[in-house]
Amino acid sequence: MKKLLKLNVNGRVHPAYVEPWRTLLEVLRDELALTGTKMGCESGHCGACTVLIDGKAVKSCLILAYQVRGKKILTIEGLAGSGTGSLHPLQQSFLDHFAIQCGFCTPGMVMSATALLDENPEPSEDEIRKALTGNICRCTGYTKVVEAIMAARRKIS
Repeated sequence: MKKLLKLNVNGRVHPAYVEPWRTLLEVLRDELALTGTKMGCESGHCGACTVLIDGKAVKSCLILAYQVRGKKILTIEGLAGSGTGSLHPLQQSFLDHFAIQCGFCTPGMVMSATALLDENPEPSEDEIRKALTGNICRCTGYTKVVEAIMAARRKIS
């Protein structure tokens, strides 16, 4: 049976009627039409569904939507300047450093990197690589991704 759920996503409260067993990923994509968060493995291994919950990187396919009531959820759509049309410095750095191939993993990579830079504005290359261990990319080889994050850290801090 569907129940009313109010989620704080990207700074706005979104009401949705959902079944209690629906994952946050399903609700973001199917009910709120926020399709930047990708559905990959549905088992938490690929990281394509990574979002920030109260500033922490979380795989949205592994958490029920009802578990995040009252928490602040940030998706890739909310990372860019709201209404300004400008990209977040990390998003721009991914473009500038050609850290995108097919783009499927990119939202999850960017969100994981955002959580890292929020916690540690000057991470080492090893710390960046460790922060990305939960994100799988089959195209880039990670070198450009790491370069983009290292460049963005100077623009963000």
